[in-house]
Amino acid sequence: MNDFYKHKNPHRLYRDKENAMLAGVCAGIAEYFGLSRKGVRLVTFLFMLFPPFFMFIVISYVILTLVLPVKPTDLFVDKEHAEFWRGVSNAPSDVFGALRHRFRELNHRLEKMEAFVTSKEFEIDRELGRK
Repeated sequence: MNDFYKHKNPHRLYRDKENAMLAGVCAGIAEYFGLSRKGVRLVTFLFMLFPPFFMFIVISYVILTLVLPVKPTDLFVDKEHAEFWRGVSNAPSDVFGALRHRFRELNHRLEKMEAFVTSKEFEIDRELGRK
């Protein structure tokens, strides 16, 4: 089987201990959805100010702290790799549409190169040593 099919989607919900203030739950949620860490923390804090949501937020945070695994340090090769997998998870049709567009552009460039290499102008340049 091809090596491509062995890799699983690394984009999943983790606790981000590197950017954590407490346990990394808010940082992990922010990274999973591509949001600002400060924004997620602010929204969490604001919900905690309302009495009906206080216990829900506290209990949810504790459960997520216990359930979510810590994000591995070598999960993504670079930022572009992380954005690609986030896109595959959140909007696969957009990502694959962009990939289809890139392949069409590459195919068009290849067609232009093939047309030049098979042209008479290329043969004349090569015979005269002008490359």
